[in-house]
Amino acid sequence: MGEPESSRKLSRSAVEPKGASSPAFLLAQIGAHAAARFAERLSTLGITPAHAGLLRVIAASDGASQQQVALMLGMFASRMVALVDELEERKLVERLPNPEDRRTYSLALTAEGRRVLDAIGRVAREHQEALLASLGKAERDTLAELLLRVADQQGLARGVHPGFARMRGSRSSASKVSSRRH
Repeated sequence: MGEPESSRKLSRSAVEPKGASSPAFLLAQIGAHAAARFAERLSTLGITPAHAGLLRVIAASDGASQQQVALMLGMFASRMVALVDELEERKLVERLPNPEDRRTYSLALTAEGRRVLDAIGRVAREHQEALLASLGKAERDTLAELLLRVADQQGLARGVHPGFARMRGSRSSASKVSSRRH
């Protein structure tokens, strides 16, 4: 008879591999956890993080063209077309004639898009509250200040998730680029 099953199992917190408390690892670990939890929370709205980010940028860009928004996000045009198509089909975004350039269209949120963006904001605030529950306000402010310094030093665009630059268009969306309005 050996040890009881419960004493043979190591608890997850009992094992700490080398480097587990390094700031770089912790940023990656918490970032992956936070992204997964945020995606779960957004799924209740039928929205992905990419949709949420795009809605936020369109709202802030005041009638920018699809091409301009893609450049702001560092995103492939083919993937941008597909995301805007999805948001347009859901009546969250509309393409409007651009008064400054007849060859392009401006992106704008619809009334429903603004309503969904407000809901995304509530989800984001709830997410942040849950994620940072162990920190007080002063600690949260300090953490935000330190992370902003790191992001700036790394050359990250403020307010733009670097995941947009890694998004690839599908073959079907790539073929739409020439046929869809820019």
